[in-house]
Amino acid sequence: MVILGAGPAGLTAAYELARKDVRSVVLEKDRTVGGISRTAEYKGYLFDIGGHRFFTKVGAVNKMWRDVLGDDFLTRPRMSRIFYQRKFFQYPLEPMNALVGLGLFESVRCGLSYVWARMAPVKPEENFEAWVSNRFGRRLFKIFFESYTEKVWGISCKKIRAEWAAQRIKGLSLLSVVKNALFASKADKSIKTLIHEFQYPRKGPGMMWQRTREIVEASGSTVEMGTGVDKIRWEPGVGVTSVVAGGREFAGSYFVSSLPIRELIQKLDPAPPPEVLSAADDFHYRDFLTVALIVAQPELFPDNWIYIHEPRVKVGRIQNFKNWSPEMVPDAATTCLGLEYFCFEGDGLWNLPDLDLVNLARKELASLGLARLETIVDGCVVRQPKAYPVYDEHYERGIAAIRGFLEVVPNLQLVGRNGMHRYNNQDHSMLTAILAARNIVADMRGIGPTYDLWKVNADEEYHEGAVVGGDDDFSGLEATQPLVPSVLGK
Repeated sequence: MVILGAGPAGLTAAYELARKDVRSVVLEKDRTVGGISRTAEYKGYLFDIGGHRFFTKVGAVNKMWRDVLGDDFLTRPRMSRIFYQRKFFQYPLEPMNALVGLGLFESVRCGLSYVWARMAPVKPEENFEAWVSNRFGRRLFKIFFESYTEKVWGISCKKIRAEWAAQRIKGLSLLSVVKNALFASKADKSIKTLIHEFQYPRKGPGMMWQRTREIVEASGSTVEMGTGVDKIRWEPGVGVTSVVAGGREFAGSYFVSSLPIRELIQKLDPAPPPEVLSAADDFHYRDFLTVALIVAQPELFPDNWIYIHEPRVKVGRIQNFKNWSPEMVPDAATTCLGLEYFCFEGDGLWNLPDLDLVNLARKELASLGLARLETIVDGCVVRQPKAYPVYDEHYERGIAAIRGFLEVVPNLQLVGRNGMHRYNNQDHSMLTAILAARNIVADMRGIGPTYDLWKVNADEEYHEGAVVGGDDDFSGLEATQPLVPSVLGK
């Protein structure tokens, strides 16, 4: 078995195969396992590439986390708030908290804006801005929705389809927020955003994937680091025959890929049919970078992360890694923050020299009033390309083309976030890999069942039908995945 990529999906596939006594080779172009779920290190300070909560309703995924990490799997308190005009606001919004934070004058303006929205709603309600404004008023939309959304996705809220807002905000309105605050029920506790704790590895998510690598290699499989894929050789109807990577050729009977689909298509040898080759241009990505700043203060704010809704700064979110796990910081007298900037690979922000990015982050952190400039003593930059698959007007056409192509390449399965071009959580990536591995074992042994990986997280009934036992309960997956905006014009 040949597995492309040593992120959560690739290593989970290797782990699941090892459990079934099937050996594999994993090819990874980087020198560190974990992909976007790796843990970076700078002078003893550990930090995430984005912050990774370990939360799932899928028994098989939860069991793997616990089996791999054991006592190193911590339960951590969750706290995340919105930061606006040097004040913290509860997330999700709480009326009294917002009222006090905004002040009487601004609160009256928001109230009048809401009344006007109810009397004269925007029609047609086809984009994110209209949908939110109609339910919260335009003032609250500008304060709590517009800036952060546009920072993350790099497009105007007028270009994001209203359907995403309806799913992402789950039908809430200012009236329903007030009602929920006044008449809270036990049912409210089931809402994902209200979960008050989560699991997390003692030294960050990379600990999970380094440990998984060790288990996989101890089973007789291999993980080849610094071995980027150059060519994927294939024959129509036969499938992939081998992969050329790092100057070597790796043959196999079954192949699992977590490579970005665009990259996968471009590395096929011979080139695929024209309609498939052109589909490579249908896949686009939102990238981001983290500026980790070391602050000579033991405490700054109690949150794990905060959302920055200030339009005057470029930073979109700030992680406080010490609050994820105390062991992420080697000196208890200091704090390590991760300032996250959403961008496109190759744009002005992405191409800034590291020193300029550190200086920008220092100035923005100080301007927000979250730390004094003289206490920010050091910093470094980590760039993460292809962090978020973009759901634009072209990607569905690309997915259709690649799925058609896979019908003539029966021994290749795609898994994971970029492998399937799905903005998902870690547990979804892992589940697709688990099922891909089970498909391989079933085919080897001539037994069923086999799973259609493209249906995972697409049809709730499919998850119900996939239940095998307590540890294999996939039914709760869909409700725990992030929702992605699609662009108007599709």
